[in-house]
Amino acid sequence: MHNLQSYLFLSVILFSFGLYGVMTRRNGVAILMGIELILNSVNLNLVAFNRFGGLSDLLPGHVFALFVIIMAASEAAVALAIIINLYKSFHTVNVDEAHEMKG
Repeated sequence: MHNLQSYLFLSVILFSFGLYGVMTRRNGVAILMGIELILNSVNLNLVAFNRFGGLSDLLPGHVFALFVIIMAASEAAVALAIIINLYKSFHTVNVDEAHEMKG
């Protein structure tokens, strides 16, 4: 992979799989994995634009990618806590069955 287009193509594929996972799955863990794929496609774009674009002097893409990784880790921790609470209350991780906030 030596050009920007190949990185962008791979990023589009990752984003599409992630979006498909978020839109079609009802399992809370599968939805979380779809969101992680979307965030990884963003990271790939940031690093690719940093490598092939002219952003390295002013705003390095690696710094933004690191910020996205930190945000993804925090999001995963909060989402897993919500999923564990959902399982504790409803005995399932299906998000369709959790239609009320009160257990």
